[in-house]
Order: sequence, then C-alpha cells, then structure tokens
Amino acid sequence: MTEVDLFQANRPALFGVAYRMLGSAMDAEDVLQDAWLRFSGAQPADLRSAKAYLTTIVTRLCLDRLKSARATREEYVGPWLPEPVATDDRREPERSLAQAESVTLAFMVLLETLSPEERAVFLLREVFDYEYGEIAEMLETTSANCRQLFHRAKGRIAQRKPRFRATVDEKRPLVERFVRAFRDGSEEELTCVLAADVGFWSDGGGKVLSARRPVFGRERVVALLLGIRRTAPASGVPLESVTFDIVEVNGEPAVVLRVAGRIDSVYVLTVDRDAISALRIVRNPDKLVYIQRQLAAR
Repeated sequence: MTEVDLFQANRPALFGVAYRMLGSAMDAEDVLQDAWLRFSGAQPADLRSAKAYLTTIVTRLCLDRLKSARATREEYVGPWLPEPVATDDRREPERSLAQAESVTLAFMVLLETLSPEERAVFLLREVFDYEYGEIAEMLETTSANCRQLFHRAKGRIAQRKPRFRATVDEKRPLVERFVRAFRDGSEEELTCVLAADVGFWSDGGGKVLSARRPVFGRERVVALLLGIRRTAPASGVPLESVTFDIVEVNGEPAVVLRVAGRIDSVYVLTVDRDAISALRIVRNPDKLVYIQRQLAAR
C-alpha cells in the first residue's frame, strides 16, 4: 500500500480526532494537510502502525493549535459554537455510540471546559478506544499521567454530559412542525414544539446580527424567534427568498436557512422526548464555509 493509500484509508478517523479537538472543520482540514506533509516526508522505516503514527501527528498538531488559540477564543464575541458539519449517511458512519454523541454541538462545547491535554486523552480513550500506553506515547508522557488526565476529564464531562437521544428520523416530524411554525410566525405552534426550559444559543462571531448571550425559557425563546421572523422583511430580505431545508448536522436534526440560495444560518435542534430542548444557531459566515461546500457537493 502506498503512502497516499495509507493516509486516505485513515483520513476519516484522523478528521474525526482533529474536528473534535478543534471544533472547526476548516482547521481540521488544515491539520490533516500538515499531517500528510509530515507523514510523507518523515515516515520511519520501522513503522508498525500507520494509524497510530498519523494519530500522533494529528493530536500533537491539534494541541499546538489549541494552546495558541486560547487567547483568541477568550476574546470571541458572543457564544462560541463549533463549526457545523453535515453527518448524514453520505458520510463515514460513526462506529460507536461514544463517537456519535461526541460530535454533537452540545458535547463539543462541553469539551471546551477541558484543558487541551485532558481533551486529547479523553477523546483518544473514550471515543477512539486507544490504550493508555498508546496515548502516553502520542503525548510523550506516562500511562499514569494519562489515567489521571482521563479520570479528571471524565469527572467534569459526567456532571453535564448530554444524553444521546432518538434517531434523527424519529425527530423529523417535530422538526417539520418547528419549520412550519417559524416560517408562518405561529406563536401557538412554536409554544407547542419547544420545551418549557428550552435554551437558545446564537453564534455570529461579532460579524452578523445574533444574540450576544444565551436565552432560556419557552416564552423568551418564542419571542426571540418571532422577532427574527418579523425583522426579515424590515431588513430588506423578502420572505419568498428564504428557504428551509432539514438536514442532519453533528448527529442531530438541523434546519439550513438560505436567503437567495446562500446559507444564512444553521439551526441545530436538540430534541428531548417530544419537545425541542435546545436551539444552537450558527450564523458566523466563516463557520458556514465548510458545510456550504458539503451541501453543494450533493
């Protein structure tokens, strides 16, 4: 098998590690490009496992990026959300429940509470099932230290870990009701589909209009959604140019809102029982480039 074949065979798993580490598909692609250059230029003659070797390169590159990006993340305007990616059956299927739930926006935001090293150990052990000895080699530390980092990270995650819920297909009827209610500006129907304690997060990155703080509670979120619906015509956006498409994003149902054919925002919905318990809206145009490319390729 050639170097190219080895790299391409491992590419989906490597992307999965990098994306979860960084919360950005574009940055993950950049890391994979750097990893390929290092792999092709300095592959050891006694290579025992291409997958482990490549995962080591990717993990170390991600750690470097996380450490250098910490100040930038702290200065981010408004709530920060990961870059959304399409995850339906056209993509490589997740191999386990841990992998499936770890790609949701809620879980990836939770990973932000961990240090870069804790995040690396937790993902490699819990999600990608590496042994402590393998992780220790990747991070150039000891197995004992990896165990400590893992248990510390798992303790923090367990306190706030979201439950993985029903399949996207099972949630689709409720999402379709939400789309109709939002499109029609129906206060009554929005009230019916949202949970009483629903949360709303909007990521505009200071580049487009968005809520600067999270909003909680059904009445407040309904009022916010109706306000968004009402201001569209006032801002010069004709409602007939707005389209809504239901897709799977980060393992959950999502609504892609386009204006005149261009993606304006992605609404990722968390459904708990028979109601929408969370809406995470990505509007930062920099974070919509990757998913725009994904959806355009279909």
